Amino acid sequence: MKLGYTILYVSDVEESLAFFEKAFGLPRRFYHESGYGEIETGSTALGFASHQLGISNLPEGYVKADASSMPLGMEIALVTDDVQSAFEKAIAAGAKVLKPPMAKPWGQVVAYVRCPDGLLVELCSPVG
Repeated sequence: MKLGYTILYVSDVEESLAFFEKAFGLPRRFYHESGYGEIETGSTALGFASHQLGISNLPEGYVKADASSMPLGMEIALVTDDVQSAFEKAIAAGAKVLKPPMAKPWGQVVAYVRCPDGLLVELCSPVG
């Protein structure tokens, strides 16, 4: 068993893909007009699916990530050697500041932003 995908259901897949390209410099890996796309993030893909596709997969419903003023209790972490620059680029692209870069006791630098589609993103330096 291995983690294959992390998928966020969003209002506009194209907008989410474009945001991740602009804010984080992550290239588009795949897009299909049926309402699904992926960003290239390494061995595990970050995918975006339309709410229409989400409802077809989960007809009982789900909590939309952008439906609350508070982020969902989950995040993705993007690792970078320059957290401050990544943070500034994300904010310039439209991410909301949740916590500016700060040093953790174990030496890692982390920052938190919320994407327009509601996703909580940790920008962090490598651990160790």
